[in-house]
Amino acid sequence: MEKKQRSEEASGRRKFFKTASIAGAGLIFNPFAGNHPLFANHSEEEPENKDFFAAKNFETITILQTTDVHCQIHPHDELFWENNEMTFRKTGGYGYVAGYFDEIRKKNPNTFIIDTGDMFQGSALSVKTTGGAMVPILNAMGYDLYLPGNWEVVYYKQRMQKLLGALTAPKVCANMYHDLGENKKGELVFPPYHIYATKGIKVGFIGYTDPLVPIRQSPNYSKGIIYTKPEENLAYYVSVLKDQEQCDKIIIVAHLGLSQQISLANSPECEGVDWILGGDTHERVRKPIQCKYAKVVEPGAFGSFVGKLDFFIKDGKIVDEHYELVEINPKKIKEKKSIRVLAEKNEEHFKKDISKIVGYSTLPLYRYFVVENTIDTLILNALKWKVKTDVVLSNGFRFCPPRSTPDETGNIPITEGFLFDMLPVDSQVRTAVVSGKQIREWLEKELNNVFSKDASKRFGGWVVKFKGMQVHFKAFEEMGKRVQKVTMMGQALDLEKEYTVCACERDGDPVTMLCRIPNVKNGQNTPYTLHQVLKEYLSANSPITPKVEGNAIILDAPKTLLTQVSGVDYQFY
Repeated sequence: MEKKQRSEEASGRRKFFKTASIAGAGLIFNPFAGNHPLFANHSEEEPENKDFFAAKNFETITILQTTDVHCQIHPHDELFWENNEMTFRKTGGYGYVAGYFDEIRKKNPNTFIIDTGDMFQGSALSVKTTGGAMVPILNAMGYDLYLPGNWEVVYYKQRMQKLLGALTAPKVCANMYHDLGENKKGELVFPPYHIYATKGIKVGFIGYTDPLVPIRQSPNYSKGIIYTKPEENLAYYVSVLKDQEQCDKIIIVAHLGLSQQISLANSPECEGVDWILGGDTHERVRKPIQCKYAKVVEPGAFGSFVGKLDFFIKDGKIVDEHYELVEINPKKIKEKKSIRVLAEKNEEHFKKDISKIVGYSTLPLYRYFVVENTIDTLILNALKWKVKTDVVLSNGFRFCPPRSTPDETGNIPITEGFLFDMLPVDSQVRTAVVSGKQIREWLEKELNNVFSKDASKRFGGWVVKFKGMQVHFKAFEEMGKRVQKVTMMGQALDLEKEYTVCACERDGDPVTMLCRIPNVKNGQNTPYTLHQVLKEYLSANSPITPKVEGNAIILDAPKTLLTQVSGVDYQFY
């Protein structure tokens, strides 16, 4: 009877996925149901000048940008928000990204291609080869310039230097210094800027990566590096490029996050900068955000998109410009097969392990919404099932492409490789004891990291995830006033009471620190890692149904919030 019931359920799921596929648009799924102006229908209008200058055969300089690919070498499911629904379709894959590069270069030899970081972390292949498998792929892609992202240090400083040093194109970063000890700055790790000259035009690129890396990530990753804020030397390098090098355009290539990039573009130090081509927060800026001093864009993540900036030239001068976000749709772009063959060759030795199915989900797995997502529900459920502490926590990560395509079972397979997509660092699980007062103070700090009115203080990442407590909060209140109510296991949070908490260990944190909660008691590592917990949980409970539970309840914005950016003309879709 149970076998028959499971068969009928699987059949029903297959019918659901089949009927939900709409004319090549992919799977549509809406677990939230709700309308908000942020998610109105969109139609991307092409500006008149694009066709005008193309028709007049003006010379063009094209700059292409990828960022936050996170080692996703193959086409993958991608999430879009269209008509107030989630919809999934295939995008990306380095073979198709390279195919698009070749297509544009064939049309315009004056094309300059950049990647602005997080190119060595985010997949099983990258972890198993400590990033080495990505080097030949990136070199074969034909990039012209690189910027290190916040995750380039995941294998520590020396490995980062070797990986980036093995890339044939130049690297820039004006705010990463060698640490000489006792917090004394040495030389810059990479050159601060690069100049591209063609057709009598000079374009200067200054690089800045996230100065908060030692705080955002495990402290040991970036040991030996001192990071500074861009504002400390930006005006100087703008002067060098503008006055000495006489650049026609000055562009910041950044891995700071969209909020930080907007803040920088409104700061007086940014005067003289024309564009910030950014990264880190995986935002999809389709219409450039015009700030006081510069325009800001960010081209999504995972190789799903390429940012394309055109400068139109007449009589040796730039007379106009145009930007668009290009979706890398495998149905519309010719693949560069040599890149796919190279990627498959690098992956061949690990393919069996990467493809091994460790469980199934009845729901699409994603991590795009600021407040709660099904991937995080899966992780929290597994930790709670295994560890049995009062509360379990999971960081507010953004990385990991969705997984929405079912196999012949009617369910969505979860592979060993997908565990690494979700959690590239297989950290040890750590437990500790904290007071109610510590929890409330920590929540306020974490929420301020995400929603601070001062964009320069937004820390990166989404709302931290938790299970075992329910938090009602206002995103757009003042610091210290966001948390409205906290319920622990059905009862109001007791500030004097102590609670057991579980999260992952961060490499370099003392045992008195847990998920950025300082001064915890009885901090100790368990014998198992996050991946071990997930595999045990999936083995015992598949197929899982990780519904969003409403542990975090936002009171002044929709629960379908897709960006922390507000107050500017920008929508994520």
